[in-house]
Amino acid sequence: MTQHIGFAGQLYPEQMQEVAARGFKTVINNRPDYEEGAQQPTAAQMQEAAQAQGLSYVHQPVISGQITQENVEQFAKYVNELPKPVLAFCRTGNRCNNLYQLAKQMDLLDD
Repeated sequence: MTQHIGFAGQLYPEQMQEVAARGFKTVINNRPDYEEGAQQPTAAQMQEAAQAQGLSYVHQPVISGQITQENVEQFAKYVNELPKPVLAFCRTGNRCNNLYQLAKQMDLLDD
């Protein structure tokens, strides 16, 4: 984590108010819909809740264990261009952190 980005495990629509209260400006969802079944909130539900709190929201589904260079480049583009700080989430936060670390190694991040 840096002053520009944080990582979290699965978030839920009712948590978007807290995310905004903590000062985040953007949420990146790196989970494919239904990755964990019907109990996982959909990207559309998360987007609606995030935008209701004035947050920018991006759904960038990335398959765990199958991160591609294109995934890393797109993630870096979002982190560089969207309002900061950014909170990226997936099932545990590890996938988001991996995307971030790979983007740093590839020198794709502005920060």
